[in-house]
Amino acid sequence: MKLNLKRPLAFFDIESTGTNIGIDRIVELSVIKLHPDGTEEVKTWRVNPGMPIPLESSLVHGIYDEHIKDDPAFKEIAGAVAEFIDISDLAGYNSNKFDIPMLMEEFLRANVLFDLDNRHFVDIQNIFHQMEQRTLKAAYQFYCNKQIINAHSAEADTRATMEVLLAQIERYENTEWEDKKGNRSTPVVNDIEALHHFTNLSRPVDFAGRMVFNENGEETFNFGKHKGKPVEEVFRIEPSYYSWMMQGDFPLYTKRKLEEIYTRWNAKKTAERQANKLVNQKPQEQGTAQPKPAEPYVRREFTKPDHQKSNNYVKPDSKPFKKKDEGPALPVNDDMLKQLADKFKKG
Repeated sequence: MKLNLKRPLAFFDIESTGTNIGIDRIVELSVIKLHPDGTEEVKTWRVNPGMPIPLESSLVHGIYDEHIKDDPAFKEIAGAVAEFIDISDLAGYNSNKFDIPMLMEEFLRANVLFDLDNRHFVDIQNIFHQMEQRTLKAAYQFYCNKQIINAHSAEADTRATMEVLLAQIERYENTEWEDKKGNRSTPVVNDIEALHHFTNLSRPVDFAGRMVFNENGEETFNFGKHKGKPVEEVFRIEPSYYSWMMQGDFPLYTKRKLEEIYTRWNAKKTAERQANKLVNQKPQEQGTAQPKPAEPYVRREFTKPDHQKSNNYVKPDSKPFKKKDEGPALPVNDDMLKQLADKFKKG
């Protein structure tokens, strides 16, 4: 089928460092320009974004830092890109929400004027979503070929949901599915655990999707300026971010999971500090004289040599006192008293 065109229609797709329009950068841009006569031109540019490509993004599009290290920055090719799509209308998949805003950001950084006025934008994803509605009513009609009676009553909607699941399991039995990495599997099976994994591909941490698990099983932020960064890494580089979220207008369950991660991270940090403190304690330098420890008090019993054994007290470590042998003591008489009086008589 040939498209009815009045001017060229440029189909284009962007691969980038991430999905944050204001922060992330283009790493690859491909354009197929379809002319009204049915001819087409194709051009693809690899771009050095001037920033590291997060692993999570590289795993999706397969472009790593070493692949684009020698490629030009976007400002060097911006003029050529603008000239190639010149007056074309623009088309893409989810292009209105991502590709066109991302391209315009890069043009503005490069100071290249690219006017969007009077162009037409065709977003193929919007056609898909609007024509193949994703409501329960549409699913019930598609899978079960039925209309919900008393739609939006709790019991009717619950029963319709149950019937849709049964119909999905039957419809997709042995149906192959390919993920973003090209891995093939048969995910829709009659097994609740398998269905759990298939219906939680984004691996949310907190159900609201503010945090998700990355390929390494780490909790990462899924919004804002730290999107794609591990939560613990953000705590390290910007500790106040935790307080900001805890005081902000976030779901209570999100705050609960955030607090669990913060508590775990804080405990690891404390353990690391204690370990480093032990490692950094210097042993006493060798060769330094150390005080001699006091000898324990021991009570020693003094033993006299055989030749000193007597009833007399002998002082340890000194010569024993030997009493002069003067014979037996004499009784006191008058002569002795007279001699003592004469001896102490005043002269």
